Amino acid sequence: MSGRTEGGLVERLPSGLLPVSIAAALALPTPAFAHASDRGHVLLLPTGYYLIGGAFAVAISFLVLALLPAASLDRFWRRRLPLFTLGDSSRTAISLISFAGFAILVAAGLFGSRDPLSNPLPLVIWTLLWAGVTLLQGVFGDLWSWLNPWYGPWRLVSRLLSTSDAEPWRLPRWLGCWPAVILFFAFAWFELIDPAPDDPARLTYAAGLYWLFSFLAVLAFGYRGWSRSGEFLTLFFSMVARFAPVERDGKGRLALCWPGAKLLAAEPLPPSGIAFLLLALSSVSFDGLSKTFFWFGLFGVNPLEFPGRTAVIGSGTFGLVLTFVLLAAVFLFAVWLGQRLAGSDQPLGQAAGLLVWSIVPIALAYHIAHYLTALLVDGQYALASLSDPFALGWDLFGTADIQVEAGIVAGAESAWWLWNIQAGAIILGHVLAVLVAHGFAWRLHPQPARAALSQSPLTLLMIAYTVFGLWLLATPTVG
Repeated sequence: MSGRTEGGLVERLPSGLLPVSIAAALALPTPAFAHASDRGHVLLLPTGYYLIGGAFAVAISFLVLALLPAASLDRFWRRRLPLFTLGDSSRTAISLISFAGFAILVAAGLFGSRDPLSNPLPLVIWTLLWAGVTLLQGVFGDLWSWLNPWYGPWRLVSRLLSTSDAEPWRLPRWLGCWPAVILFFAFAWFELIDPAPDDPARLTYAAGLYWLFSFLAVLAFGYRGWSRSGEFLTLFFSMVARFAPVERDGKGRLALCWPGAKLLAAEPLPPSGIAFLLLALSSVSFDGLSKTFFWFGLFGVNPLEFPGRTAVIGSGTFGLVLTFVLLAAVFLFAVWLGQRLAGSDQPLGQAAGLLVWSIVPIALAYHIAHYLTALLVDGQYALASLSDPFALGWDLFGTADIQVEAGIVAGAESAWWLWNIQAGAIILGHVLAVLVAHGFAWRLHPQPARAALSQSPLTLLMIAYTVFGLWLLATPTVG
């Protein structure tokens, strides 16, 4: 978690789970924490070649897809390798265990160490949950539906009250998932803008209040109703899980498929769903941009004399909103222009609602690239802190005295490997996004020429975003 702090030149891992309780958390004291950065070097790599190569790879993938027959692509996406059946009988028990673990973490936040690299609450939430579970969702599918700390308690309370299938209130359909968009924006603001999101005591109140708020909402609107409309973690993780090469049908049968194949079976998202996915990508992009020398220079801030997060709350909030607005505007314009070039009379909302699913591989790729170093280093701190959650000298799992190898992300050789993995993830994510978008283009425009024309503006946008992502990896940053 490389210390996101009030008074140091440090970059840290993301935070989350806090939207509803930001106002209460802001009233708490905000001490500064300073720790070693996971990106304290400037890469001296031939990044120009990477930028050109990445853009070229995305462009070539579009040209190849434009020449392939639709039948071949359809057969490619439909291939499945059956595995085995996995039932839901243990889902409630696992969720209750997850809730119990969350309760222990909250207690550790109150009574454990105030050091965010020794207290398990910020390490688990910021590192293992937001960074780690997202990666697992993209590889193994919807594990979060089992780990969710609301499902088990909801099932238990519902059975005690004999209301397991009851929904006292039903959310209006026009509301869509706008509550989740608002909560996700609040989460992103806390992660990127708040002065001390990793203070254990501050995080305890925020995470605890958010869990309670979401649990009351689940009781009021039903688990399925609130999970699809308001609980942003469940909505985000379920969208990411659609990319995974592991598929599970309604009867619990597991099968292997191509990465992204499940995305093509999705229905068009409503405007709120479009906004949610674009916000997920723009917030991670702004997280990287907000630490660059370029960004600080725009506001006259000397990055070598960083005044602290409090001094940049205004510019950070403006940048977070602006990044989302610009990405949404450019994406919608690219879809609109593609529809015009293809001579389509389909509503923009339907085309955008389908094509926005191609954002999922890009968002996952940025997530991996952005949080890789934090996972490698702060994951070790998390293992150590979990063995001694209350700083009492315990060693529950035999990892309390683990020697944290921060050098895994330091040095020229490590920098070379890390940067190539990160760059490869971004390029591969954009190539897969082009592949998914082309599949949706065939769905919107069965004629090959019209399908290719409709995708040309969106492909240009993906090429530009590939270059932008690689530039973010290579440019000097604060911390």
